[in-house]
This record gives sequence, C-alpha cells and structure tokens, in this order.
Amino acid sequence: MLPEWAAGFWQSKLRYRTQDELLAVAREHKERGLPLSVMVCDFFHWTHMGDWDFDAADWPDPEAMIEELESLGVRLAVSVWPTVDPGSSNHDMLRDAGLLVGDSHGGLLTFPWPARGHGPDHQPMTYFDATHPAARRHLWQQLSEHYHSLGVSAFWLDACQPDMPLELAVRAVYSAGPGAQVGNLYGKLAARAVAEGLNEAGDERPLSLVRSAWAGSQRYGAALWSGDIQPTFESLAQQIRAGLNVAMSGIPWWNTDIGGFLGGDPTDPAYQELLVRWFQYGAFSHLMRLHGDRAPNHPTFSADMTGGPNEVWSYGPQAYPILTAHLRLRERLRPYLLELSEQAHRTGAPVMRPLFFGFPEDAHAWTVDDQFLLGPDLLVAPVAEAGARSRTVHLPAGARWTDTATGELHEGGTTLDVPAPLERIPVFVREGAAVADAFTEITA
Repeated sequence: MLPEWAAGFWQSKLRYRTQDELLAVAREHKERGLPLSVMVCDFFHWTHMGDWDFDAADWPDPEAMIEELESLGVRLAVSVWPTVDPGSSNHDMLRDAGLLVGDSHGGLLTFPWPARGHGPDHQPMTYFDATHPAARRHLWQQLSEHYHSLGVSAFWLDACQPDMPLELAVRAVYSAGPGAQVGNLYGKLAARAVAEGLNEAGDERPLSLVRSAWAGSQRYGAALWSGDIQPTFESLAQQIRAGLNVAMSGIPWWNTDIGGFLGGDPTDPAYQELLVRWFQYGAFSHLMRLHGDRAPNHPTFSADMTGGPNEVWSYGPQAYPILTAHLRLRERLRPYLLELSEQAHRTGAPVMRPLFFGFPEDAHAWTVDDQFLLGPDLLVAPVAEAGARSRTVHLPAGARWTDTATGELHEGGTTLDVPAPLERIPVFVREGAAVADAFTEITA
C-alpha cells in the first residue's frame, strides 16, 4: 500500500546543494501555510558515487535536518544511484566480492559520469549488480546505516536502468545472466533491495521512486516516473497517455516531473502557463511531485550542476494562487487517494485509469486517450495545449456526472465542450460520490 505521507505534495528540483538550502524551502512552505509532505534530496549529496552517504561538507548534520523536517510534518527522500566510483568507500569491497557488473569484453563494465574534484571531466564508474542477492543486501546495509538509521524511509532510485548506452548495456554480464537477456530486470531488483530492507526493518509499506520498472515491480513498492522529459505541451500530452499505459501494465503508482525536466524558464509567461497546466494534471496524479532543471541552469552535466528556482512561488503572481489552490485541493483529495491505494493493493486496479476501465460498455470510452478516471468517481480532463481555454470532454455512459466548477449535473454518454480557464481544468464527479466534498470550496 502507498504510505500515507506519499499521497501529499513532493517538492524537488535539480538540485538543493546544501542542508541549509533544502531546509530554507521547507521552512518557507510552512511559513506560507502551504501543504508539503516530502522534500527530495537529489544526486551529489554524496562525496563519491557509491558512497551512499551524505557529504559532511554540504550536509553537516543530516540527523538534525531530518528531525526538523519531521517537526514540520515533512519526510526526506534521498537519491540513490547504482554507479560506483573507484574512489568510493564501497568500490573495493564490491569488486573483491564479485558484486559489480562485468563486461563481456573483459573486466568490469564502466561508463564515464561526473565526479567530485574533476570539474567537467567525467570519470569511469562501475555498477553494483542488482541481480546478485549479496549486492542487494550490501546496498541496503549502506542505506540503512547512512539514511534509514537517521529516519529516512523514502528512496529515489535514479538512473536504475542502469543508465548507459545500448551498445554498452548489451555487453553487461550480470550474476543473473547476459545484459541482453536480463538487463531489464535491473530496476525491479533495485527496488527489491530497498523493499526487502524496509520490510525487515518493520516498514510494511515500502516505496521507492524509480525511473525504470519491469513486470512485478509493483510488489516492491515501485513508484514509476517517466524520466528526464521535455518541458513542452507536447510532452505533457505524451505523459497522460504514457501513464494510462503504465496503469494497464499492472503498475499502479505513476508520476511525472511536473513542468518537465529538461529546462523551463520560470520568468517566461509561456512556460508559466505550461507549469500551471502540468501542476493541475499533477494534482490528480497518484504522486504529485514538482521537479526539473530550471533556467538559469548549470550548462554542464557535472557534480556541481544545479538548476534555477522551482518552487510554487517561483512562477509569478498569476500562477502562484492557482498553484496554491491546487496544493490545498490535493490535501482534500488525500483520503480518497489513500482509499484508491488500498484498492490497488487488494485488487491491482490502477489509481489513474483509462475511461474504458470503468465503463467498458461505452464504445466511445475506448477511443479517449487524453482523459482519465482517478478511481471510480473522478473524471479528469487535463489541458495539454498552449492557449486553450476550453476542451472537449466525454462523460462515460452508465453514470451521471457533476461539473465540479459549476455544480451542474450531466447525463453520461455525452460529449461536451467545457470551459477550461487557466485557473482550472475540467473535472467531473460521479453522481453521489463522497469525494465531491473535496470540491465544495471551488464551487462555493
């Protein structure tokens, strides 16, 4: 089941570089009275890849940081990469024990990644072998010692493909077999390492944010997101469809980088509109997580890179009240989302569903791929077109639907042109559903 804290708002960016920087954002949220559930600590909070630990220079007292976040009602999620720097504290042990990925051309598989102290020059990194049970146990031992013991139970398993070019991936030699045969299992097994560790520690609801999944990943609490995507309306439209395909593939937990990852200027009105529309979609996603590498961003992929501001107050006076209204709506939706989480846990029914999932007798519902059901009772129609202030919405036959903006009741089996001012996207509630109470503030 989804942990209760995970159903709230996740704040992230590439990247909060220090303990003080991250805490300042959490404090600002609370000073403004804005809901916040999770702060995300992105990559290179460590000294070397493969240390799986906080760098003491930038994160001098992580235990105190985590305690303060907890006092604010906020969890810390930390980034975990599978890459292992030869200079890291774990490399030699993993190498000597045969727990690193081999190369069919000889030796260990390596690929150049950023490294502290090398400026823009990348250094060859190895990979821990997630297909080896002993490697998974060692990873969890490190995560337990350096993070979980301090109070961290949310892990972001980034680059867990593992991230490497295809021509290199097919050369991988894993404990489970050749890369071309077993490589796609890597993300699933990385999530398994964390889930089994958390289970052993008494946590019955493990959750890992993952960039790669495979059939069966859901049993290990894998919350799949769509990776480093473009900050465009075209990309937003793709995410809606991709999420529904994931849902029908048996993985119920789905989310995207709200606003896209690869850029976006918070001072640009055109991008502000995109961010608002994406945020509205995110408010009705199973996980709601703001993330991205915003302008002005570091031009080089390095250990020192960082993006510009990416908080809800970063997008100007027109966007701010819209974003904060959706943060509060998200809070009101949390009980419903947790009910859906329990249903997914018991039955496998996805939280975000194509229309035909709930209304298979409606022939038109099978053709709609830009709307979705959030559970059985909410119909969400995101806006994924620049400048659009209305959109066509199909209401499935077999129920009657209330427009949450007007309170007007409509018969199912109809297709409407629905207003979509920048302040909101079309959302309808099935007649008689209790979740309608979450929208009373809007209709009032």
